Amino acid sequence: MGKLSGITVVDLSQFLPGPMLTMMMADQGAEVWKVEPAAGDPARDQAPFEAGQSVWFRNLNRGKRGVVLDLKSEAGKARLWALIERADVFVEGFRPGVMARLGFDYAAVSARCPRIVYCSISAFGQAGALAQHPAHDMAVQAMAGFLSVNDSHDGTPVVPGVPSADLAAGLTGLSAVLMALMGRQASGRGDHIDCAMYDSLLPWCAHIAGDAIAGGAAPRSPAQRSLGGAAFYHVYRCSDGRHVVLGGREAKFVATLLTALGRPDLIETGLAPAGEQAVLIDFLKASFATRPRDEWVAWFATLDVAFAPVLDFREALDQPHVAQRGLIVEADGAHHVAPAIRFAGEDWQPTPAPELGAHG
Repeated sequence: MGKLSGITVVDLSQFLPGPMLTMMMADQGAEVWKVEPAAGDPARDQAPFEAGQSVWFRNLNRGKRGVVLDLKSEAGKARLWALIERADVFVEGFRPGVMARLGFDYAAVSARCPRIVYCSISAFGQAGALAQHPAHDMAVQAMAGFLSVNDSHDGTPVVPGVPSADLAAGLTGLSAVLMALMGRQASGRGDHIDCAMYDSLLPWCAHIAGDAIAGGAAPRSPAQRSLGGAAFYHVYRCSDGRHVVLGGREAKFVATLLTALGRPDLIETGLAPAGEQAVLIDFLKASFATRPRDEWVAWFATLDVAFAPVLDFREALDQPHVAQRGLIVEADGAHHVAPAIRFAGEDWQPTPAPELGAHG
């Protein structure tokens, strides 16, 4: 049982954004039907594997029911219509135009099921100059400007560590679906959500691309307070080759750290605009290079400064904080990342991800 118990979802999406959206609904009790082709969602084949399934696939498809359908066959289409006719939400992630060719675009579906909330997830949206341009996450980040500031010290863009466009679309799509379901309570009708990865990611640049949004120049990392131009929002290398970060530019943090390091004369520099703090950045680089990372962790333990060691995922997941908050849950020999949304008094436990075609 959950907040979405009684809601039925038909999910034709694969890989990341759509499955993330519908898994979050399944985690709250929605009945989600994952419709796959005979080959299955490609995420099923992505290593590593645990308890017979891909860790990736399980952590984006738990709690769903699985059905294999050939949507080019009459039998497959008939079965999909049967699912749709009892559904509240329909999610698809095909390139624009594919659903119309199959006979399941919003016009066709809403004509038979006017209460359906229909969510189309694509890279660049259902219309526009880029609508038919093929792209996964990194290409969307590149086209949206984000990769230009995901750069190394020499200004060269690097492969992003997080698929932000995928995840932004999943979260945006979920928000839109829930809004549409609420709106349906008043209107009695569903709606069509044109959820583009590009559109979903673009609002995330407001804090770094203000000049460009206002019609001016593009941001460059060395001059941006959140991109490396500020000493107290910066990554520093330690003597053992590992790294630490300063992650808060408030005046109290600047004063506390520079006083502890014996350089209160640099406090004003730490409060100067980004791009004007090179002297302080150089001092902090030299300072952090004198000790290994874990010695700095111990040194900072009594200081009220926004500081953190850069941990790899093994270190991060082994922290006591993760166990204390129940963020990794083991069930049936498999590990799950717990939902970020958990309500007071809720005892969440993961349910299995479906084997291919497990429910028909």
